[in-house]
Amino acid sequence: MAGARSLTRRTGARSLTRRRASALAACAAALGWLLWPLVAGASPEEPLRAAPAAAATEPDIRPTLAWLLVQLVPSPELWLEPGEARFGFRWQVTPLLYSFGINRKLSPWRTLIAEPLTRHAGSIELFGSPGYVARPGAFADRWLIRSGVRAYFPLLYGGDYLSCSLGGSALFARGHVAASYEAGVYTLFGALGAQVATTPTAALRSTTFTLSIRYF
Repeated sequence: MAGARSLTRRTGARSLTRRRASALAACAAALGWLLWPLVAGASPEEPLRAAPAAAATEPDIRPTLAWLLVQLVPSPELWLEPGEARFGFRWQVTPLLYSFGINRKLSPWRTLIAEPLTRHAGSIELFGSPGYVARPGAFADRWLIRSGVRAYFPLLYGGDYLSCSLGGSALFARGHVAASYEAGVYTLFGALGAQVATTPTAALRSTTFTLSIRYF
């Protein structure tokens, strides 16, 4: 009989200990929940706020002497006219570009300088493209200029690895004006590409293949 009473006392003590431990754990959890806003720097009445998103920073780009010298490096091209082929060179100028593929917190507009990401992630630009063709005749007749609109579209890794372009321009050469249409593909962050342009107008009928070399 005494042994039964002793066993009952030990069982009751263990049960009481478990209940006290459960109560202490519940109190600690509640206390932690109440104190956490204070530790995090918020008042108890305020819920915790999510961390603000990182601010976008405008790129610090501007024309420099080094940039200007690099722009003087021409892109070679092959000029095909009825019955003849000529070699030439071409330069690129971007008076204005609007990018629809970059972070919306950044300005989409660029003048003269456009970073490769801004251009090849998706953009529309106004361009001027003076060129020189090694043909016989007067020196002035060897020069030409294209002026038009070109759109770029990313194909692989946001345009860094591969992108393409479509464009149209007015071609001024040898005292004539004609419409010209072009397409291109680009790689290596847009630094290297291939463009083909065709001019169907009889006076300036031609097709050109250009190895585009560009250092934004």
